[in-house]
Amino acid sequence: MSTDPVVDAARPAREQNPYTELARIIRETGYLDRRYTYYAGRITALAAAFVGCWVVFFVVGDSWAQLAVAAALGILMTQFGFLGHDAAHQQIFRSPRANAVAARVLGGLFAGMSYGWWRSKHAKHHAAPNREDHDPDIGPGALAFTASIAGRRQHGFAGWFTRRQGWLFFPLLTLEGLNLHLESMRALWRRSATGVERVESALVAVRLAVYVTAAVVVLSPALTAAFIAVQSAVFGLCLGASFAPSHKGMPIVPAELRIDFLRRQVLMSRNVRGGWLVDAAMGGLNYQIEHHLFPSMPRPNLRHARPLVRAYCAEHDVAYTETGLFESYGIVIDYLNNVGLRARGPFDCPIAEKLRT
Repeated sequence: MSTDPVVDAARPAREQNPYTELARIIRETGYLDRRYTYYAGRITALAAAFVGCWVVFFVVGDSWAQLAVAAALGILMTQFGFLGHDAAHQQIFRSPRANAVAARVLGGLFAGMSYGWWRSKHAKHHAAPNREDHDPDIGPGALAFTASIAGRRQHGFAGWFTRRQGWLFFPLLTLEGLNLHLESMRALWRRSATGVERVESALVAVRLAVYVTAAVVVLSPALTAAFIAVQSAVFGLCLGASFAPSHKGMPIVPAELRIDFLRRQVLMSRNVRGGWLVDAAMGGLNYQIEHHLFPSMPRPNLRHARPLVRAYCAEHDVAYTETGLFESYGIVIDYLNNVGLRARGPFDCPIAEKLRT
């Protein structure tokens, strides 16, 4: 096998597929097996903590100390969101139906997110990470993640904002929780209602109604607004800060370029080091390379698969990127500022660059 990534990437899939051998190795290790005990314990612990927060909420009453409860709920919502993500990727149960039900309950009832809307968007991202016109996570939005988008935002407030978007990125994440709730409700409202979708809509609606009603009944108007704002801001910040290091600042792939599956997933993804605390805070998303290669691998197995994947990538001359948490945030900020200030992609795909040459 050639060590030139351009040659390997361009070779027909029937002649070589480096992913096939890696998949065989991973299957033989048993890392794709379900981890029922892990997930049962985690769901139980989070549910108990969630109930405990609401008990404290009613005991404390109309006090500004409730903002600490709001922050705790924001963190717990993030953790439930991670569990919904795991279920959507078929990591918890063997049955696709059981995973879908779990994703709707964990994501809709506890985190206020639509499983159907998120699954459609996220599937496109996994199919083509950081590929222009294919990955919705780098498509047009509040931020310009590619040179082509930034180039259309050079004047007025849009230009001012884009040139500073790196520094504004983390403050903007405090609004991401609200955005996710609104997008979820909008998608559920637009979608033709089937039985399952009606249940999902009911879960999201019940959560919203109970949550707002409890806040209004127990808290003063000003404290109600502050409570909801803090909870939403913490949720958005925790969730966004977990997803952002995974791909932002990694190569942007031209829409027309075709790359083999192994390189498509590894070259565009970044792992984050940091031990068990980072593992918990990021919901396993810090093992983004392993997750993209094996989306159905249960979360606790990702760290065990990491040494095998890293060694395999080194053997096949595929760059395996891993940084510290704060270093990754610095890369994200620098990347966004570079795109905004220069209206160019400072981290172009190395394979694409060689093909152009």
